[in-house]
Amino acid sequence: MALVDYELQGDIAILRLNRPDKRNAMNDAMLADLGMAADRAAGEAKAAVICGNGTHFSAGLDLLEHSQKTVMESIDGSRSWHAVFSRIQRGKIPFVAALHGAVVGGGLELASNAHIRVADSETYFAMPEGQRGIFVGGSGSVNITRLMGVARMTDLMLTGRVLSAEEAERCAVVTYVTEPGKSFDKAMELAEKIAGNASLSNYITINGLQRIHDSGYDEGLFFESMVASLTQNTPEAIERLQAFVQKKAKRLDIPTKDRQSEDT
Repeated sequence: MALVDYELQGDIAILRLNRPDKRNAMNDAMLADLGMAADRAAGEAKAAVICGNGTHFSAGLDLLEHSQKTVMESIDGSRSWHAVFSRIQRGKIPFVAALHGAVVGGGLELASNAHIRVADSETYFAMPEGQRGIFVGGSGSVNITRLMGVARMTDLMLTGRVLSAEEAERCAVVTYVTEPGKSFDKAMELAEKIAGNASLSNYITINGLQRIHDSGYDEGLFFESMVASLTQNTPEAIERLQAFVQKKAKRLDIPTKDRQSEDT
């Protein structure tokens, strides 16, 4: 049985964590399946949704398997998580995470590598590594702190605090909160929109923005100029810009009662 189910719906790849009896706790076999599924999605989809079968997204690391590893095996395991998650975060296509139930420990580390996170209102988030006597090893010290900041991450790890979906949204851990049971539907809606973008624009967005943010000010502006010039001079960009100028392109869905024509 695959520990990550894979499905292709049009241009959208759907990756479902599939250890529901273990609350989708991630072991080495699931990580390997996730890597293969991510690679497959990159080769045949324009966007992807990652979610969990059962009542939880993921309760994190399989602690039974982890507790039996030597120090070197733990290091190798951590670097394997980094390698697989990097193929999601800095791969060819955007990933949207549909979250429900527990998003705990390694589950939150995985979610933090998606480019957009959608949680239903009953989702909860925690990083209880301090209570387990361990430290994050699946990119959380880098990626979760980029989302919520070091102070909030420190609080979660030291105190075992559990965040609600609304609190996670305020901390920028999630971007959308839905009604119970609706996070997958919203994630699919967003993935469909993303898949309609120019593939090069999507690629540069997911690979360029964080690198620009992490670089120096002048270096970031220089890189921005280079990638902006690269994208806007492709045949697809020229066609899309002409469609906009000729008023053939879909306009912005402005959330106001009196919708005025857009200027840009």
